[in-house]
Amino acid sequence: MRRYLRVVGLCLACGFCSLLYAFSQLAVSLEEGAAAGRRPQAAAVSWLADGGRGPGRGAGSAGPGWPGRYGLKTQPIEKMHLAVVACGERLEETVTMLKSALIFSIKPLHVHIFAEDQLHDSFKDRLDSWSFLQRFNYNLYPITFPSDSAVEWKKLFKPCASQRLFLPLILKEVDSLLYVDTDILFLRPVDDIWSLLKKFNSTQIAAMAPEHEEPRIGWYNRFARHPYYGKTGVNSGVMLMNMTRMRRKYFKNDMTTTRLQWGDILMPLLKKYKLNITWGDQDLLNIVFFHNPESLFVFPCQWNYRPDHCIYGSNCRGAEEEGVFILHGNRGVYHDDKQPAFRAIYEALRNCSLGDDSVRSLLKPLELELQKTVHTYCGKTYKIFIKQLTKSIRNRYDTPPKER
Repeated sequence: MRRYLRVVGLCLACGFCSLLYAFSQLAVSLEEGAAAGRRPQAAAVSWLADGGRGPGRGAGSAGPGWPGRYGLKTQPIEKMHLAVVACGERLEETVTMLKSALIFSIKPLHVHIFAEDQLHDSFKDRLDSWSFLQRFNYNLYPITFPSDSAVEWKKLFKPCASQRLFLPLILKEVDSLLYVDTDILFLRPVDDIWSLLKKFNSTQIAAMAPEHEEPRIGWYNRFARHPYYGKTGVNSGVMLMNMTRMRRKYFKNDMTTTRLQWGDILMPLLKKYKLNITWGDQDLLNIVFFHNPESLFVFPCQWNYRPDHCIYGSNCRGAEEEGVFILHGNRGVYHDDKQPAFRAIYEALRNCSLGDDSVRSLLKPLELELQKTVHTYCGKTYKIFIKQLTKSIRNRYDTPPKER
């Protein structure tokens, strides 16, 4: 009997030890699984920290919101949406603008490019070569207008210019969007102007900069034959939009006592004012916000700095204090010798590659070129062009990842 009890006790002891061993192996397995589930999050953080210069798009499965083996999920990373309309000889200018956006931006950037059909293949060739940038992707769209009024819209100002008015109606799945002209250059991260969306109050649906700071040289207050926003109007070359709000809003207008939604107000506006407007879609936007001033957020001139801010002497105080944030080379100044300071910045960014070393080495040659422009009004204040640019390069490329 005692032998039997000893055998039973020995079996129980062996079984208990086996159970302990099984539990220890299960714990190790769970730890490894949890670590594997955490790895995609680390990858997502690293590609933001190093500028997204990892494997090409589609390589590997790690990324924002990717579920781990045991159901662990990372928080989705906010994506910024940028739109541009390109026609004619605007390919190189558009690519340079996009390059300036990608050099400094941190969050993923989705670009919506509206272009004439003959430009699509060239855009694909250029932009597909940037496939190593995991934080960048794009869509190409044809130029499209409402079929019953396409001819009239194409004749407005420039053939493609009024396309921007229809973005809220075309990009129905996009909540917010930054529209820029092709002749824009970002000298600080897109993230910074994108963050202005959070400053909108409950009635604001869009943001633009004033057309002029100095009324004595303003265009709208001296020549316009239609209503315009504020004292000097607004410039639509950089336009930040909450398109969900734009689609929902009913706009006051001077055509009917009934408020109209965005898709219903555009054609009546054109019919009423087409003989009185000079700058096309920008004029129509000024008319809309003249009647709905509570709907516009106005950001300062350093977010849309144009030759008008310096050709008659410096008149953008924000740029004098903080530097230029976004450069707008309208009037073709990137391609002639009238404003060599603007052209110098454009050529520096056009010739810059997306590699870290190329960006770091941008400043010294650029400053030397800008010093050659001091005989012009804009060149006399050339330091405002590189003040913010210098900060952007240091913050993005010289700061250790953990400190960014």
